[in-house]
Amino acid sequence: MKSYRELSKEELLALQAELQAEYDAEKEKGLNLDISRGKPGKEQLDLSMPMLDVLNAESVLASENGTDVRNYGVLDGIPEAKELMAGMVGAKPSQMIVLGNSSLNIMYDCVARAEIFGIMGNTPWSKFDKVKFLCPVPGYDRHFGVTEQFGIEMINVPMTEDGPDMDVVEDYVNNDPAVKGIWCVPMFSNPGGVVYSDETVKRFANLKPAAKDFRIFWDNAYGIHYLYDRPESEQPHILNILEECEKAGNPDIVYEFCSTSKITFPGAGVAAMASSEANIADIKSKLKWQTIGPDKINQLRHVRYFKDINGMKDYMKKHAAIIRPKFEAVLETLEKELGELGIASWSKPVGGYFISFNAEKGCAKAIVAKCKEAGLVLTGAGAAYPYGNDPEDSNIRIAPTLPSIEELKVATDLFVICTKLVTVEKFLSEME
Repeated sequence: MKSYRELSKEELLALQAELQAEYDAEKEKGLNLDISRGKPGKEQLDLSMPMLDVLNAESVLASENGTDVRNYGVLDGIPEAKELMAGMVGAKPSQMIVLGNSSLNIMYDCVARAEIFGIMGNTPWSKFDKVKFLCPVPGYDRHFGVTEQFGIEMINVPMTEDGPDMDVVEDYVNNDPAVKGIWCVPMFSNPGGVVYSDETVKRFANLKPAAKDFRIFWDNAYGIHYLYDRPESEQPHILNILEECEKAGNPDIVYEFCSTSKITFPGAGVAAMASSEANIADIKSKLKWQTIGPDKINQLRHVRYFKDINGMKDYMKKHAAIIRPKFEAVLETLEKELGELGIASWSKPVGGYFISFNAEKGCAKAIVAKCKEAGLVLTGAGAAYPYGNDPEDSNIRIAPTLPSIEELKVATDLFVICTKLVTVEKFLSEME
């Protein structure tokens, strides 16, 4: 098949009429589909139901150090929960704070504390005329929402196949004291599925920030979320950022975050952060007035269910078996329907929760709008960019995990029709 750019105006007009008829037929179906957010599907949630039976009225509700988990106290998490969550990120238990179900909540609080109190004795960010954050794009919309809410200026940093463009990162961080942080999803990035290279991680660790209170917000949300069951030595990996920062003499430069949100229950998981012991002490000095302690019963429940990090990794193979066919169904349709047309490109992830789709420039908003009109909800066009502004209006995030495979196939077929139709309309408008 010819690429759409090779078609004459007459051929495009005929194709437009054909696609419009297909689109109108889809609208008549009254669809109600949603691939907008990276939520686990029901089958995935059902995997964790036995965890609810791990503790009951007859259970000994005490942690390994004798703490009664039903009561107040233990500000930073029970010891065995620290051990479990430390295994997710390669940290020492002494570098961990284990809290409630939301790692985003922990990130938000880290920004809020920096704004209100400052970091490790430095000036509170709110006292500065301008505070800036680097934002690799496309990236995670909720990250950008946090910094936008605090009035922090966000600066786009292009993503490469190895992670953020480190020349850009180094230029900003090492020369501008107003740059206080950077958002990172280093393993199977949201939405592009990029795994940061060893060189990228080392360059992060060796930054020489102009701001003493600069921090890397290292959101390791998908650190064990592989789609394919392969020997660990053959899986993608990232270097341990905590170890690399320590080697570089920058132990305090990074905050790392993780959670079980897409492992057990998003609404009832366990989240944690890891950092240098100096950072942990600084955070705990503020945290002690914010809370008397997290949900320790839930922490104990997770530990007794998984036993250790190896139990958690084995468990993730069950998730992969459920969601891998969903990713493959979407990718197969995209390749079959769009692969030879020259009008789009997309990521082919081997882990994480998303597919990053790039349409022709100026088409993303129109594609998303057409899909919505026909009953398919997608993440808003531009969401993967600060302020919701994709300068090329081309990126669309696809989240395949929530629907059934049957629903997903219907959704992808509709998405393809909308992509083709909007692109043809764009090409015709350029000919006027």
